Amino acid sequence: MNIPAQLKYTKDHEWVSLDGEIATIGITAFAQKELGDIVYVEVETLDQTLAKDEVFGTVEAVKTVSDLFLPMSGEIIEFNEGLESAPETVNTDPYGDGWMIRVKVSDVAEFDELLSSDDYKNLIGA
Repeated sequence: MNIPAQLKYTKDHEWVSLDGEIATIGITAFAQKELGDIVYVEVETLDQTLAKDEVFGTVEAVKTVSDLFLPMSGEIIEFNEGLESAPETVNTDPYGDGWMIRVKVSDVAEFDELLSSDDYKNLIGA
C-alpha cells in the first residue's frame, strides 16, 4: 500500500503535507479503499478557522458517509474544486490530485504531533 514517507498522518486516516504555514490535507489510500467508490466530497467550512480534530467536511461513498477531521488547527483557505465534478479522483490519486483542502495553520508545531509513515503503517497493519 502506498504510504508516502514525506507526509504525516492521523489515526482518522487523513494525510498532511506542510509547506511553510500552509497544510494540504486529504484522506489516505487506506481510507479511500475502505470507503469504496467515492461519489461526493463536501466541505462547508471554507474560510472558517477550526481547531484540530474538528469536523471540516464529509466524504460520501456508495454505501457510507464519513466525517473528515482537521489534523491541524487553522483557517481553511482552499477546497479542491476539481472534486466537485470528479470526486472519484480521491480513489485514483489520493495523495495527488485527490487532495481535499488547504489550511493556513495556526500552530506549525502540531505537524510534529502527527503520525510518521511508519507509525501509520503500524496503525493499519501494513
